[in-house]
Amino acid sequence: MLPRRALWPLNRSIRPARAAYKDLRWPSQISSRKCSCSAPAPALPTVNPTTRDLRTPPADHRTLGVQQNLFRASNYSPGSPLFLPNGAHIFSKLLAFLRAQYTLFGFQEVITPTIYEKSLWQQSGHWENYKDDMFEVHGRGSTGIHGLKPMNCPGHCLLFKSQPRSYKELPVRYADFSPLHRNEKAGALSGLTRVRRFHQDDGHIFCRPSQIAEEISRTLDFVAMVYRTFRLGPYKLVLSTRPKEQYIGTVEEWDRAERQLQSALDRSGQDWTHSPGDGAFYGPKIDIILKDSDGKQHQTATIQLDFQLPQRFELSYIAPAPEHEAKGMTTTDDEELSTHGPVTPVIIHRAIFGSLERFMALLIEHHKGRWPFWLSPNQAIILSAFGQHVPTLDDAVRMQAQTLSGALDLRLSSPSPSGDRRPILTRPRPLDEPVYAVSHDTSHDSLAKKISRAKKLQYNLIFIRGKRNLEKSTVDLDARAQPDQKATRKVLEEVTQKEIAGLQKVTLGVDQVGEVMRRLSRAYL
Repeated sequence: MLPRRALWPLNRSIRPARAAYKDLRWPSQISSRKCSCSAPAPALPTVNPTTRDLRTPPADHRTLGVQQNLFRASNYSPGSPLFLPNGAHIFSKLLAFLRAQYTLFGFQEVITPTIYEKSLWQQSGHWENYKDDMFEVHGRGSTGIHGLKPMNCPGHCLLFKSQPRSYKELPVRYADFSPLHRNEKAGALSGLTRVRRFHQDDGHIFCRPSQIAEEISRTLDFVAMVYRTFRLGPYKLVLSTRPKEQYIGTVEEWDRAERQLQSALDRSGQDWTHSPGDGAFYGPKIDIILKDSDGKQHQTATIQLDFQLPQRFELSYIAPAPEHEAKGMTTTDDEELSTHGPVTPVIIHRAIFGSLERFMALLIEHHKGRWPFWLSPNQAIILSAFGQHVPTLDDAVRMQAQTLSGALDLRLSSPSPSGDRRPILTRPRPLDEPVYAVSHDTSHDSLAKKISRAKKLQYNLIFIRGKRNLEKSTVDLDARAQPDQKATRKVLEEVTQKEIAGLQKVTLGVDQVGEVMRRLSRAYL
């Protein structure tokens, strides 16, 4: 769907040891580029000029990604990072978060192919305007040329066109997480911010002309909710208008689309600015420019209005008074309302995260390894507090960790005709049962060593169980690694019904541990 913009130019001053990171590429600067084939984009307005000169080097997601075992780069897959279990955990949490919001905003998830014939890209206009950024594919025994998709919009057009549509059905909102491929230059590849294979929280809204303003306003609300939840900001809204060259459609259509986006921005009550000539080749757009904690700027979310693609794919829906409907107008004339005919819908392209890989890079640098509990790949660890082996204590620690992490053996046994008990099939875990990233340490090391090791691995919650805890069915919690300690303290006070003075040692009942984790996750802490 949407052109994916690289992070705004970032100067990197970190020089990691080559021996440790020999598979990574370390360009001194990440350059921006237009994802459509129009002229180079002008510099975006600076959100805060005072943050250009930083006293300390900014965090580098490539270094942190290696240190935290999140992802690796490989010469065998340039521009296509390999995610380790820790990175895959965060990536999956981001997907789960968006899927949870899609019901709220009326989106339906779809799955579309990765490869399409050249003729589809010619029909959409991508082959003419975007060919150099695409990968060509030649199949076995195939005489035609295919292309790996750089965007999802043509496939979503095929889905919309696959059945007759009525004005009563609109808006139709599709969401897609299918992997996309773009043929970036080798020298521009960098970590997760500039890649060749990536995932985009791609969404397309097929709506009536009269619904444009409401849909854009809802999308801006979606953006505000997401960035508030992730505690990212402030961000700036930028209206990118018609390129000087290589655009499709008429000037009149572009002017009308730009006026509607400008009207939505005015109604949002937020500050916004123009970026002339920086629109996609098929329509104007609203870019969300985010300033992170180091003062760097990133183009993340985007909203694009498209009158061209529906015409190219001959999309339509049936509506009364079609001439008025096409202009976004209504009529009370019974004779005109009695006439039904086809009307071309409008497409709104939208992405909230943008590239998930790039958004993840932003989060890595934003949190600097100190992840909130709900996103953390190392959410909790349970330590046994006795140096020597105590079977009952070790078993209790191990079972509690396995229960919380979903690794507890759920196999049942039943008596055989001879009276012996035999195992039967493993019982499936319910889909709605929460599972957390919980480890345990029952080694013979001292408690001090176990705690030190857990802190180095940056576990959010460190639980400790000793003989006394075992007797009283309690556990001692150290929650000082939580980023938002005030909100975490409030959760603990709600669960324990006691005033919490500090987070270094909070005594919980064993049955309260799961509730604490559930509340932290639900509050996105």
